[in-house]
Amino acid sequence: MPCSAHDAAYLLWTCRQSGTVIDALPAALRPGDAVAGHAIQAALAEVAGRPVVGWKIAATSAAGQAHIQVDGPLPGRILSSFVYPIGATLSLAGNHMRVVEPEFAFRMGSALPPRATPYAVDEVMAAVASLHPAFELPDSRFADFARAGKAQLIADDACCGRFAFGPAVAPSAWRTADLAAHGVQATVHGSDGSVRYTRRGEGRALLGDPRTALTWLANELCSLGIGLRAGDWASCGTCMVPLEVQPGDRVVADYGRFGAIEIGVSG
Repeated sequence: MPCSAHDAAYLLWTCRQSGTVIDALPAALRPGDAVAGHAIQAALAEVAGRPVVGWKIAATSAAGQAHIQVDGPLPGRILSSFVYPIGATLSLAGNHMRVVEPEFAFRMGSALPPRATPYAVDEVMAAVASLHPAFELPDSRFADFARAGKAQLIADDACCGRFAFGPAVAPSAWRTADLAAHGVQATVHGSDGSVRYTRRGEGRALLGDPRTALTWLANELCSLGIGLRAGDWASCGTCMVPLEVQPGDRVVADYGRFGAIEIGVSG
């Protein structure tokens, strides 16, 4: 890989580890386009010394795309050190976004390797082993991530943060369900246990349907010559406006018949 891609990934990893932000990558390391951004992201696992265990999708809604000024969704790598147990309390130290995102995530049962023709939704879903309710605590290494630009956002792993994946949903509950219309209610509880606020969302926030989002990811990775592997996680984006949190809060996301998940945040 180009030395500059490795150096840029190292700088971003150092920022991640220290909880610091930068205005932009130095001119000599700054990606000029999405291809260069992907090269930097691809160097992340080597720089971090941790394996890739899956993928996330950022900006799966029109509002999310407008907020970070991109023209479509962005893929990001989930490293093994980014995954925490459901129910855990995650520190907000060094996290500048300070939000929790309830998501729909899939676990792949078989690989979808790169190929010339796009995968259809049915092919992608046949490769899925399980559906999981999930949380992401995203973050960025840029002080003003909304204006960092597409290439730098890709380089910064599409604002990839920390994840907690809930238990697998019974296939009988989700395989024939209308995932686009499936509702989720999230409740943020303060440190004293009181309800600070609730928010609702639906699966349609993920490019219209979580299945559509996963298919987009499979084909996007194909275009990059990567593909999805058996065992990979694929977290397909927030299903609601991200939940603003503060130290001491606990977040419960109720996915109805798909189950409920909970996570805490500390300072």
